[in-house]
Amino acid sequence: MDNEKAGRRRVVYLLLAILVACGIWLYVDLSSGRTVTQEYLDIPIEYLYESTLTDRGLMLVDADTDRTIDLELKGTRWNISSLDRSQIRVTASLFDVTSAGEQRINYNVSFTNTKFNNNVIQTEKASIRMATVNISELYSRTVDISCELVGGVADTYSAGQVELSQTEVEVRGLQEDINPIGYAKVTLDIGANAVETVSRDLEIQYYDKDGQLLDKSGIYSSVDSVRATLPVFVTKELQLVVNLVESPGRRIKNTDYRIEPMTIAVTGDASKLKNVESLVLGPPPYDLAELGTEASENYTTTNYPIIMPDGCTNVSGVTRAALRIRFKDMTSATISTGNISWLNLPEGKHVELLTDSLAVKVFGTEADVSALAGEDIAVTVDLSDYSAASGTYTIPAEVTVNKGDVGISGLYQVQATIREGTEAPPEEGTPPQDVEASAPADGEAQTEGTP
Repeated sequence: MDNEKAGRRRVVYLLLAILVACGIWLYVDLSSGRTVTQEYLDIPIEYLYESTLTDRGLMLVDADTDRTIDLELKGTRWNISSLDRSQIRVTASLFDVTSAGEQRINYNVSFTNTKFNNNVIQTEKASIRMATVNISELYSRTVDISCELVGGVADTYSAGQVELSQTEVEVRGLQEDINPIGYAKVTLDIGANAVETVSRDLEIQYYDKDGQLLDKSGIYSSVDSVRATLPVFVTKELQLVVNLVESPGRRIKNTDYRIEPMTIAVTGDASKLKNVESLVLGPPPYDLAELGTEASENYTTTNYPIIMPDGCTNVSGVTRAALRIRFKDMTSATISTGNISWLNLPEGKHVELLTDSLAVKVFGTEADVSALAGEDIAVTVDLSDYSAASGTYTIPAEVTVNKGDVGISGLYQVQATIREGTEAPPEEGTPPQDVEASAPADGEAQTEGTP
């Protein structure tokens, strides 16, 4: 058993020794600097400045033109072993070609990996000394482009005319390749049940006058594709709506309104109308303040022109709509309040309010107004602008309501005497100003306060 194990170890050691020896030999061989040659077959030739030929009315013809080259390259064993054929680049310039015919031009061998340039690897042999090119006069003409439509639209939808980004294309090539072209065509497949506008970039195909598809290999064009767009239209009923502006005491829920007509028929681009179910009349929106502060049996009528969204057509024949609206629950009342206070008293000043009560006109639903009492109404006087004042003034007041959904009509003011803090107040018994004199006459033309 021991002899068997020892034998196995000797075999392993021998193999390791062989591998190490091979590695050392390979390293010495690769790094020795000894040159070798390697053959590379069918390396493509890249022709530069073909566009200059087009500018000169010329073109490069594949027939009789060298497209590949066989090379035998020389370099150190290390460099040659690390060179891949994909790193070899052979180029030939067409910049100096100015006439048609078969010609011979120089080529250049280089490497995409720059470490192989600067004569690190040299060309030992080549299958050709110069590249042969076949140059022909360029023939061009303009060809119309048509579009073949495949498929159809869904029920209740309709299709418009196909729109092409361009309706003709310039083709170039040999006269024998260009002359057979009868027309150019793209094919737009919209599927079986299109429900929205279809737009795609489509490859151009060329056909002879008999409708036979032509080989494109010898045909060069200004563009390879065009964009085809098929508008898909839909007709649908849109509900007419008006944006109503609410305010305290004036709520939509307390109105009775209708729009005549309620809907109109509209046709347009299916993509634009896909998520559209209504059409807003206006601007401007309708402010419920225009209805006043009382319920009415009669409707107020406001007419609006019906304006279509871009790309849509009104097919109903109706060009104007009417909003008929009234308050179904609305009342007003005048309530007196003595809840009067001030803000921002100037430093070193004394204020005496001469108005001890104020009659405030409020409006809202009958339930909200009837539940309102004087203590629910607060009157506040801001004295910020009276820091240097002294004497008796009529000062604007802000009125707020602390209960219910109630609006306020009119502008309000109170009288107050402002004096230095050391001045004595007037004698007791000075009568306060009458409340009616402190508040303007009610009227809807006046600006409302904020509840």
